[in-house]
Amino acid sequence: MRAVVTRVSSASVTIDGQVEGAIDKGYLILLGVGPSDNEAVCDKLAEKICNLRVFEDENGKMNLNLEQVGGAMLVVSQFTLYADTSSRRPGFSHAAKPDLAVPLYERFMDQCRARGFRVEHGRFGADMQVASVNDGPVTILYDSEGGL
Repeated sequence: MRAVVTRVSSASVTIDGQVEGAIDKGYLILLGVGPSDNEAVCDKLAEKICNLRVFEDENGKMNLNLEQVGGAMLVVSQFTLYADTSSRRPGFSHAAKPDLAVPLYERFMDQCRARGFRVEHGRFGADMQVASVNDGPVTILYDSEGGL
C-alpha cells in the first residue's frame, strides 16, 4: 500500500458538485493499493498513520499525534500512486484491481475508526475534486514495498 499523508488545517472532497467528506485539522490521506497488499499490510499502515506524531507541542516540536490534537482524517482512494512513469503517458497496471483494492480501502478506514478517529472519505473510483489547506506543509510518504 502507498499513502501520502498531509497535515492539513482543512480538507474536503467533492463529487458531482456535492461535498462528500470534509475535515478541519487532521490528515488528508491519499491511499493506493497494490496487487500484493493484504489485511496485515493494511492494518500495519493504519497503525502507523494513527500514531504518526507530526503536530507541534508547546515547544514547537513535532511531537503530538492526531488523537492528542483532536484531529480527523479524510481518506481518498488514489490508484495513480501506482503509476508506471517509464513513459510520458503513465500506465496503471501496477495498481490493485477493485476486487482487492476496495475491501482494503474500506478496512483501512475501519481500522482508523476502531482507534477512535472520525474518518471522512471520497468514493472509490469516482471523479473527485480534492481541496486542502496544507499545514506546514508537512507531507509523509508511506510505501509498504519499502517496509513500514
